[in-house]
Amino acid sequence: MLEIAPELSRWLDEGRAFAVATVTAVHGSAPRPPGAALAVDAAGTVVGSVSGGCVEGAVYELCREALAVGRPRTERFGYSDADAFATGLTCGGSLDVLITPVAADDTGLRTVLAAALAGPHGALVRSPAGGALYVPARGAPRGSLGGAAVDGTAAAGARALLRDGRTGVLRLPAGEWALVESRVPAPRLLVFGAVDFASALASAGSFLGYRVTVCDARPVFATPERFPAADEVVTGWPHDYLAAEAAAGRLDARTALCVLTHEAKFDVPLLEAALRLPVAYVGAMGSRRTHTDRMRRLRAAGLTEPELDRLRSPIGLDLGARTPQETALSIAAEIVATRERATGQPLTGLRAPRIHRPAPDRPAG
Repeated sequence: MLEIAPELSRWLDEGRAFAVATVTAVHGSAPRPPGAALAVDAAGTVVGSVSGGCVEGAVYELCREALAVGRPRTERFGYSDADAFATGLTCGGSLDVLITPVAADDTGLRTVLAAALAGPHGALVRSPAGGALYVPARGAPRGSLGGAAVDGTAAAGARALLRDGRTGVLRLPAGEWALVESRVPAPRLLVFGAVDFASALASAGSFLGYRVTVCDARPVFATPERFPAADEVVTGWPHDYLAAEAAAGRLDARTALCVLTHEAKFDVPLLEAALRLPVAYVGAMGSRRTHTDRMRRLRAAGLTEPELDRLRSPIGLDLGARTPQETALSIAAEIVATRERATGQPLTGLRAPRIHRPAPDRPAG
């Protein structure tokens, strides 16, 4: 529900009743993860999605029904051979959905949504029994699930899930349960080298939800005007900037680093530091000849073979890319494949049990 929180907060401000359907669990292959939500107001207006289209019509009707009767309910949607396109998931998996009606004057949820929208790092907890609780990464929770004891249990469980950046079901006392939706700050993409490829990669990274930084030691090239998609453009020696960010604790195990300068005076000290950091991805642009020379220099600088094995170079997947935009696509695709521990091979002919694999555990940062 966090993904549509701005719209729901506005509906409450406008005094509009609605019902919200939220995916609480996914079994097998399904198009949307836990936390995906769809809401329908009393006039029939829809925001969000729970399945990318497969079961939206059925969920819409359940939301209208929940509004009419005023009671929450849960429903499981799975593949149906007889009527797959009507109420089943054609991908073959199944998903559990919680449908909850919300009154136009629900001040408790309004308060919780306001708290959630005020910060990028926290967890929203909701129970079928009613109530909502927002647990920020730091500070006191807001809202309630119905009492101090259950709120304390829910807050502790939510913080545990939040530390891992996970969304999931939390078991409460007396056999009750609650859905915990975690939201963590955007992962970072650090692009070193203020070149035309960096501009295209900044756009791709922003599109994928990364917070993008472009860094270059040459002030004439490192300007915000040249990189409108970047969240920040930094002028400074790349290895100095990286060291400062690492020392400040602003890098984590979701961070991706792309080195596009392909000049040894920039690359070697930068990669010497980068390959020793616990980040998700380190890639470097350059020909195979450049890569061979770079590896020789890095070995001479004292890097071990396991550290060198982390380097993705030449950077990107083999897409036959030529333009900056195509190259950015190949790099972005490799970052995603690395993050998801996927093969990067064509799905056609790939003998995997399912297309949508379980998301690997990722630190919250």
